[in-house]
Amino acid sequence: MTAPLHDSGTSTIEVPEQLPEVQGKKKIEGRSPGRIAWDRLKRDKVALSGGVVVLVLILAAVFAPVLTHFLGHPPDDPHPELIDPNLGIPKGAFGGMSRDFLLGADPTFGRDVFSRILYGARISLVVAFLAATVSVVIGVLMGTAAGYFGGWVDTVISRIMDLLLAFPQLLFAIALVSVMPDSLLGLSGTGVRMAVLIVVIGFFGWPYIGRIVRGQALSLREREFVDAAKSLGAGSVHIVLRELLPNLVAPVLVYATLIIPTNILTEAALSFLGAGVKPPTPSWGQMLSDAVHIYQADPTYMVVPGLAIFITVLAFNLFGDGLRDALDPKGN
Repeated sequence: MTAPLHDSGTSTIEVPEQLPEVQGKKKIEGRSPGRIAWDRLKRDKVALSGGVVVLVLILAAVFAPVLTHFLGHPPDDPHPELIDPNLGIPKGAFGGMSRDFLLGADPTFGRDVFSRILYGARISLVVAFLAATVSVVIGVLMGTAAGYFGGWVDTVISRIMDLLLAFPQLLFAIALVSVMPDSLLGLSGTGVRMAVLIVVIGFFGWPYIGRIVRGQALSLREREFVDAAKSLGAGSVHIVLRELLPNLVAPVLVYATLIIPTNILTEAALSFLGAGVKPPTPSWGQMLSDAVHIYQADPTYMVVPGLAIFITVLAFNLFGDGLRDALDPKGN
């Protein structure tokens, strides 16, 4: 007969301290959000290709002096012997491309286009990254304040965003550069022009990310973890810095990768219009501006910097799109 349920016999059932693993199965381990995002990103071959191109471009810009020493010539050294005196263009096919001049020579002075492209990448990437940093810092602070505090704070910051978004950025940059002195705050020449570009592009770019962060902050402030922090006596500064900002890392990171190519295009446009760095400092936009007058005789000089801008912007956009999909919690 089976013992009743209330039987208080002395028999005991031994419980194993640890359940044995299922044969042939791996132990289940938790994955962090960063690991999940990386696994998603690895499956996106297009985004990884864009990231590899971006990394190669950054390394090429950083090691431009080394690459120029082994594969080219100093960017400002003229080579008049390469220019056809009758036509005023480089000798040879495709803008004078050869083993010594991998991307040819410029039609005016015979300077090495390969080295000028490398040094021009330095200008574009430095301006783009620093301007993006300015935009992200201001946009995150202003957007978080507007979204969390609401009320008149939100109204004032939102109207400032609307005002800046309606302001003609290119015209302001051109006007500002025309009245800037040659030396300012210890900077001179190219340094002053680059500082102006970084400040103008970064300052007029923060409303875009500010709007995104504001919308995220409006949603996050109603979440349970914010109410829990308030109930424990946390102040507004603690909630913004320790509760909201960590949850804004993903959208801010994605937007930063997407705003960098926009900054590259803006810097190229300003250089094309004469509001960029001063010659002879190489710049992709400036090279395109010089090529306008001779593109029919030497189209290669226009194609090379144009391709440099196109490839760089495309690579950043592909990587940014993939990063956005990888960090999306609703992604596959």
